[in-house]
Amino acid sequence: MKHRCGYAEINMFTVYILTSKQYPDRTYIGLTEDLSKRMDAHNAGQSPYSKKYGPWELTAYTTFKNKQKAVEFEKYLKSGSGFAFLKKHFL
Repeated sequence: MKHRCGYAEINMFTVYILTSKQYPDRTYIGLTEDLSKRMDAHNAGQSPYSKKYGPWELTAYTTFKNKQKAVEFEKYLKSGSGFAFLKKHFL
């Protein structure tokens, strides 16, 4: 996602959490530069993992200016302690 800040455009990186509408115990954690386009892809069955559990709804997201920080946060949420944090605070 590009974000306008004054006169400059800044690339933004979004870590997002989805919850399956059909299987509420199923979640998906991902990273994208275009959340709207990525949500459409998930709900159209274009992602191998999420295809069988759709449709999906957006539960939470956070946006980063720094891609490496976004990658690290996504990796953390997918870890044991990160997923426990996610369940306690967002799910």
